[in-house]
Amino acid sequence: MRDIWAQPALEDLTGIQAYNAKDSLYYAKQFMERIFSAAEALEDFTEPGRKVPEAEATETIRKLTFQSYRNMYLNQNNLVFILAVIHGSPDLASIEQKPWVLG
Repeated sequence: MRDIWAQPALEDLTGIQAYNAKDSLYYAKQFMERIFSAAEALEDFTEPGRKVPEAEATETIRKLTFQSYRNMYLNQNNLVFILAVIHGSPDLASIEQKPWVLG
């Protein structure tokens, strides 16, 4: 099994890294390494995350929380699709463009 990062998830990471780099380049880099490691762990254990309640119509969308961020993914056909990496504070029900809807 392997991870595939959707473009929106990569854009999320770019924004997170830029934000964290304002305070410390070292910690921004360390954060990125750790979030990629957490995603790689999904290759072996795809069901550790919780279901995303706001994605009730799509029960296959799960999230793995890393620090204050939700790493949303879909496990399908022996692939783990990383859909989004978003801060845990926003209510996803109020976001117009749902992270689990690509396109």
